Amino acid sequence: YQKALYILDWSWGKIYAVHLRPDGSSYTGEKEDFISGAPLPVTDAIINPADGAMYFTIGGRKVQSGLYRVTYTGQAETDPVKAKTGGQKARNTRRSLEAFHGKTDADAVKAAWPRLNHEDLFIRSAARVAIESQPARTWMNRALKEKVSERRITALLALARVEGIDPFHRERTDPPVNDTLRDDILTSLLDIDFDALDENNQRALVRTYQVVLNRFGTPNSSIALQLTAQLDQQFPAATIELNQVLCETLVFLQSPTVAKKAIALLKRAPTQEEQLEYARSLRMLTAGWTNQLRTDYLEWFRNAANYRGGASFEIFIENIRNEALATLTAKERHDLAEVLNRKVEKKSPTEALTANFMVGRTFQKNWTLDDLAADAEAGMTGRNFENGRTMFAGTACYACHRFQNAGGSTGPDLTGSGGRYSPRDFIDQIINPSKEVNEQFVPIVVEMLDGQTHYGVVVNLNRDLVTLNTDLTNPNQRVNVDRKQVKSLEPSKVSPMPPALLNMLTKEEILDLTAYVLSAGNPNDVRFAN
Repeated sequence: YQKALYILDWSWGKIYAVHLRPDGSSYTGEKEDFISGAPLPVTDAIINPADGAMYFTIGGRKVQSGLYRVTYTGQAETDPVKAKTGGQKARNTRRSLEAFHGKTDADAVKAAWPRLNHEDLFIRSAARVAIESQPARTWMNRALKEKVSERRITALLALARVEGIDPFHRERTDPPVNDTLRDDILTSLLDIDFDALDENNQRALVRTYQVVLNRFGTPNSSIALQLTAQLDQQFPAATIELNQVLCETLVFLQSPTVAKKAIALLKRAPTQEEQLEYARSLRMLTAGWTNQLRTDYLEWFRNAANYRGGASFEIFIENIRNEALATLTAKERHDLAEVLNRKVEKKSPTEALTANFMVGRTFQKNWTLDDLAADAEAGMTGRNFENGRTMFAGTACYACHRFQNAGGSTGPDLTGSGGRYSPRDFIDQIINPSKEVNEQFVPIVVEMLDGQTHYGVVVNLNRDLVTLNTDLTNPNQRVNVDRKQVKSLEPSKVSPMPPALLNMLTKEEILDLTAYVLSAGNPNDVRFAN
């Protein structure tokens, strides 16, 4: 903890300890919950060099303020630690390239060019910016003719950035768009063998296409058709990240096939975050629609109206829908009038996320740990990754739990479950959620003097006013309680996680779900090897 980086989260009342380790010329790390409270609106923190303790404050927005001191009690060594120099060589390389940033230097291109395809992202980026700082005429032809594909992608991204101007920043006094250079850049990029690239470089290539199209505009029809054909062939891809940039680009190019493919992905996507990416991209598409595809798209907005997010979330959804409606023709508006006039059916976030999953499903069994323990311990090989991912979403895990940067935050982050639970213990946690309730997410039971009882998580304190969130899937479902009218306030012994979550699943589906979570969502984990 002496070597950790601490991050304060005012909204969720947490202080995270991030344990860093050198990774190339930068760092990567793992976070853990260090301190949490309900509420604990942390506003600042320092480490006092005089006593080595952490001091942090809470408050803001007229809520109760406070000053806390955190010290260590235990047997571990607490002498000051010495900084380690791991990764120093890579950092020196990055810093030597950063020395060329923002100034003309005759040595910059020579030093930076070989590192345009460096395996380290930050060195690669530093090399690109060093080259962007030099006159484009001195390296333009080299970029267009570069033989190493990965290097060519980065070099042409640099060229697009320095020679193109995005529409929002273009002034009347700027020179006209250089159509010849645009076509030269795109032609050079099209010569790259897409399939020979790894996934990171495939995404870099598509992203470079996006920057060129944004800053130079749509190319002539011949190049546009070649580009559409290349990307259509790759969509859908194996990963969410690549699918998202492919979808965006194909919509810009008005591909006639992207609507059908993207709607299929939209309907299968398990999280609202993933769904939003496809819905947002499709809003500007005018080509390739059928009435059924339009209906499926419009129905998504009805369901998404029940999703939950930040204060502006509903407005974002509405803005996406309005822009999508603006692309409808008069005939489409006539044909889809009934769909357009359908009212939103109010559902809980859990119901909205699991609506498609539950169609046609029936009760399987009131599963017990004894039913599953032996198979869980013996059956964690040859599992189905995609099925496990579907089960995770279908059983509404995302409604409360964070997993791989998606989902809610009202329950523990499950990404690191594989380091904490055996398959048996993990299934036990699901079947018997109240057996051991995580102390950071324990609701409280408030009994009032008038006989009323409230159940929820404290999210705010303001003098004698206590605010409870009474529905963990809906952060806006709140009740205010006067502390002077409280008879008793006790931690609940019942987990907010409902039992019987697995009763609609088969044994094989439960095992796939278990493998998916314990693998941290890694499709290359040994649990999924055939």
